[in-house]
Amino acid sequence: MRLLFEASSVGDLAGRVESAVGRGRVELVARERPQQIPLSLAQRRMWFLNRFDSASTAYNIPMALRLSGHLDTDAFAAAIGDLVERHETLRTIYPDTESGPVQQILSAERADIALAVEDTDADSVTGRVMALAATAFDVTSEVPVRVTLFRITQDEYVVAMVVHHISADGSSMVPLTTDLMTAYAARTSGRTPDWAPLPVQYADYALWQREVLGHEDDPDSVGAEQLGYWRSALADLPDQLTLPIDKPRPADQSFRGDRVEFTVSAHTHAALQELARTHNATVFMAVHAALSVLLSKLSGMNDIAVGTPIAGRGEAVLDNLVGMFVNTLVFRLDVDGGRGFTELLAATRETDLQAFANADVPFERLVEVLNPARSTARHPLFQVGFSFQNVAQTALELGELTVSAVDADSGTSQFDLHLILADRYEDDGAPAGFEALMTYATDLFEESTVRSIVDRFVRVLEAVVADPDAAVGDLPILDSSEQRELVSGWNDTAHEIDAAATLVDLFDDQVQRNPDATALVYEGQSLTYAEFDARVNRVARSLIDRGVGPESLVGLAIRRSVELMVGMYAIVKAGGAYVPIDPDQPAERTRYILDVAQPVCVITTSAEAVDIDGAIDLADLEYAGTDSAPISPSERLSPLRSGNTAYVIFTSGSTGKPKGVAVAHAAIVNQLLWKHAEFGMDATDSVLLKTVATFDLSVWEFWSALTVGASVVIATADGHRDPDYLLALLREQRITTLHVVPSMLSMLSTVAAGSMP
Repeated sequence: MRLLFEASSVGDLAGRVESAVGRGRVELVARERPQQIPLSLAQRRMWFLNRFDSASTAYNIPMALRLSGHLDTDAFAAAIGDLVERHETLRTIYPDTESGPVQQILSAERADIALAVEDTDADSVTGRVMALAATAFDVTSEVPVRVTLFRITQDEYVVAMVVHHISADGSSMVPLTTDLMTAYAARTSGRTPDWAPLPVQYADYALWQREVLGHEDDPDSVGAEQLGYWRSALADLPDQLTLPIDKPRPADQSFRGDRVEFTVSAHTHAALQELARTHNATVFMAVHAALSVLLSKLSGMNDIAVGTPIAGRGEAVLDNLVGMFVNTLVFRLDVDGGRGFTELLAATRETDLQAFANADVPFERLVEVLNPARSTARHPLFQVGFSFQNVAQTALELGELTVSAVDADSGTSQFDLHLILADRYEDDGAPAGFEALMTYATDLFEESTVRSIVDRFVRVLEAVVADPDAAVGDLPILDSSEQRELVSGWNDTAHEIDAAATLVDLFDDQVQRNPDATALVYEGQSLTYAEFDARVNRVARSLIDRGVGPESLVGLAIRRSVELMVGMYAIVKAGGAYVPIDPDQPAERTRYILDVAQPVCVITTSAEAVDIDGAIDLADLEYAGTDSAPISPSERLSPLRSGNTAYVIFTSGSTGKPKGVAVAHAAIVNQLLWKHAEFGMDATDSVLLKTVATFDLSVWEFWSALTVGASVVIATADGHRDPDYLLALLREQRITTLHVVPSMLSMLSTVAAGSMP
C-alpha cells in the first residue's frame, strides 16, 4: 500500500515492485485438509460471541433484494440450492470439540437450506424482513443461514437472507448475489449453472491464514512483526472515549441501535477530494482526519481511536468467495488543536498507511494480545466505527426480472457510534456527494443528540475545505444560532436572590419551618431539625467563647458521621469557616495545611485518634456549651455577612503543594438556590452523604438538603468504597438525590445490573 503513495509515477512504482520480487507471501491454493478443520481467527471471536449470547443478533448480516417482474419460484429455489452447494461456508456448522471449535462442512442435502415462500403485502414486508434479520442462531448445531421469499404480488417479490457473521461478511454479498442470479438464469433455461469452479474454499483460507502469520514466538514471522507494531501503536490507549451520551452506560452492551441518515454536498465532496490529492492522501484519509477532529471536540480528548473494517481479500482467489474475511483496523490519532488540518491530514496518512501495512493480524487476536481493560459495557480498543463504502450500486436485469437492493436495517449498532459513508460520482466521474448514515447505540443516545453530532460532522468537513490550514482546535462545530445561544442564552444566569443571605440564614429558616422533621439519619439513628440545631448551637457558643468569629478558620478532622455534621454547622453558625482535614491522609499533608491555614483550633473526636497538637474533642465543646437556644447575631464577635468565608478547601496538590481555596457564603447560597429550583428539591427529598469532606463535591451533600427542609442520610466512614452497601442504603432509605462522579455511577450500575432504585 505504501508504495502506491511513495512512488510518483508508473515507472517508479514498477521499479519498486520489481525490487520486491521474491519476498512474496505463501500462495493461497486448495490444501489437503486435516480431519478437524480449525476456525479462522476471526471466526473464533464470532464463535465465542455466539456462545456467550446465542440470542444476540448483533452479528447477523441481513440482505434483501427486490425482484420485479415474472419470477419462476421453482427455479429460484433450485438456484438457492446451487448457491449453497457452491459455497461451503453456507453449509458449515461449528461444533465444539475437546480441542476447541472446528468447521464441519455438510453436504447441501444435509444442510437443508430450503427456500421458504410467504405471502405478504407492501406495508408489511419491511417488518417481515426485519424479523428474519433478527433470527438467532446456535452456530454449533445449525447452519447459520435463512432464506425467505416474500411474495407481495404476482410480479413483486422480496427475497431476504440472513447469514451469521461467522460464515460471511459484508463483501460476501457481492459474490453471493451474483452467483444467485447466475444460478437462477441457468435454472430458468432448464440447466445447471456452468460457472467455473472456485479455486479455493473458506476452509483452505483458514489453514492458509495460520501458515502466513506463522508462529508468534518466531520474531521473523509476519504475525510477530505485525503484533510488535500494534503493541507500540496502541500502547496506553485510553479504555473509553468519553462521548456526550444521554443515558448512563449499561453494564452490558445490548447492541440495540438505530440510524440517522444524511448527505454531504457534491461541492464539499469535490473540495475534499482536491484537498486530499493536493496532499498525496485519499478522501478516506481526509474524512478520517475530520471525524477525529469532531470526536476530539465532543470528548475533550486528544487521543482518538476509531475502528475501520477492511475487506481482508488481498488474494485474488478470494474475490468471488463467500466467507468471513473482513478485518478491523484501529486508527489512533493525536489531535493537537494547535496544528492546522493539513498537518493533521499528513499524520493521518502516515497512521493509515502503517495500519494497512500491518493488516494481517486479526482484530480478535490483537485484543487477546493487547489485553485492554475488558468490559461487557463497551467495545474493546475503540467505541466509534468508520466505514467507507466506495462500491458502485448496481441493478441487475434477468430477462423479465429486475433486481435491486432493499435496505434491511437490523436495528443494531455494534459500536457507540458508527459513521458509514458512500461516495457517489456522476457519469463523467465528477464527485456527486456522500450518502451517509450514523448508527448509534440507543442505550446511550437519543436521536436528537446523534442528529446534532451529524450536523457538527458536516460542519467540520465544510470548515476544513474552506480553510485547510486553520488550527483544528478553532474549527467551528456550532452553527450561528447555537453560538448566539451560548453567548446570550446560556450566560443569561441572572436571577433574583437575597444577596445578603448566608448558609446560616437558610438553615435557621428550615429549623423554624420544620423543627420536628427528620434532619439526619445515621446507622439506624435519626435527629430532627430541632435536635440537630440544639447540638449545633451548644458547640457554636463554645467556639465563640474560644474566639471563633467571621473570617476565623477552624480545622475539622472528623470522619463522616453525625459529629462531622454538628462540627461543620457549628463552625459556620459561630461565623467561622471550616477547613476539612482527612484523618486518614498523610501526616505531612495535615501539617502543611495547618501551617498554611493557621486555624484558631482543630475539632476532632476521640474516635479519630488524630495526631494534631491542641486538637479539641467535639464532645468537650458540646458539653461546655449548655445553652442550646438559637445563636443571635449579637452573640457573634462581629456581624456575619454573605461575603464572609464559609469554608476553605485544599486542592489535591497535583501540580505541587496543596493550595487553599476560600469560598464565601454568597457563592454557595447562590448555587444551592439554583440547585433547589433546577432539580425541584423540597422537604420530601432525602440526600445521600457519601463523599469525603475534603472533596469539593461534598458541599452539595452537606448543605443542599438541610437548607430546603430535606433529610440527609449519612453513609459510614468507609461506605463510599462499597457499592453493595451504597445500593442497599439507596433502597432502604429511599434516597431521591445522589451526587456521583461518572466512574462511581458506572460501578454502581454494574453492581446493580439494571436494578438501580
